[in-house]
Amino acid sequence: MTKRALNRALLERQMLLRRRRVPALEAVERLVALQAQEPRDPYVALWSRVEPFRAETLSDALEDRRAVRMTLLRGTLHLVTARDAIGLRALVQPAIERVIFSSSPLRSAYRGFDMDELSVALRGWLEERPRKRAELVKEISARWPDADADSLGYAMYALPTVQVTPRGLWRRSGGSAFTTMEAWLGASPDPAAEIEELVLRYLAAFGPATPADFQYWSGVPGPAEIFERLRSRLRLVRDEDGRELFDVPRAPLPDPDLLAPVRFLPEYDNVVIGHKDRTRIVADGIPRWTEVGWGSVLVDGSGAARWRLFETKDDATLRIEAFRRLTREERAEIRAEARRLATFLAPETKVRLEL
Repeated sequence: MTKRALNRALLERQMLLRRRRVPALEAVERLVALQAQEPRDPYVALWSRVEPFRAETLSDALEDRRAVRMTLLRGTLHLVTARDAIGLRALVQPAIERVIFSSSPLRSAYRGFDMDELSVALRGWLEERPRKRAELVKEISARWPDADADSLGYAMYALPTVQVTPRGLWRRSGGSAFTTMEAWLGASPDPAAEIEELVLRYLAAFGPATPADFQYWSGVPGPAEIFERLRSRLRLVRDEDGRELFDVPRAPLPDPDLLAPVRFLPEYDNVVIGHKDRTRIVADGIPRWTEVGWGSVLVDGSGAARWRLFETKDDATLRIEAFRRLTREERAEIRAEARRLATFLAPETKVRLEL
């Protein structure tokens, strides 16, 4: 398969070749999870994929606890349905613990400390009422005055927690407070969940792909053995470099010559980080990370620009900065899609476009 063919397969499965008429939570599950480090990002991600999409639909699902924001893939914050929160958390728990204990300030503070006792204490405080990490640090400091309380506070992320509302609700604000899954959803992570099912769902949304791609996306180590167990159930193809790629049978492989529409992606979107080799959607020489606060613009399926909404009390500016020379037709399509995005993000504000 050529790189363009892989690009079109990815766009189709990500609902970026054409918007789909599916319920918002069904779309979230098709995509497995939406990155949610920024509260607005899941809304922009779905707006670019679902038609029609009302932000209030997703916001209501968060408020009703049918969806949650939680630490998940790669140890980062994601939005998932409540069903997937229960089904997926146990599968990525080892990956989360590896991140927390090796890549956070906790790595230099936990040795010699009774982590079981800390875990019990953290769970008790979080279930007493939702708390911010700073509040937990104060509790740790009060109980263990000689400990590095600030670093030990990162241990909260190793627990199966969710970020509580109003944080994450549409056009509303709230502090980053957490409680346990059990307290918020009335259920614990499913210990019987199967990693093979997560691989199949990944391939349905991001395939064809390699085991290394799956590990890069999920954070789950050692996936080669899992893929081998599934080999007889999967479709096998090769890319231009001869690498073996795995795929689910009968998953769509669109005509590579299909034209792809302009799409605006949020600041964080798994489509950009779904493969170890990002060049199927981010062309060589194009910046992959474009400063905090900026989203990306896909033109004919590849990152060609970045965007950001600058708001003031009275008006707003949607600024678009291209990474390459755009044709007149491309600029016109970007402007048209940008106007629709501006209406979605700031329906009651006069938004000026800069391109």
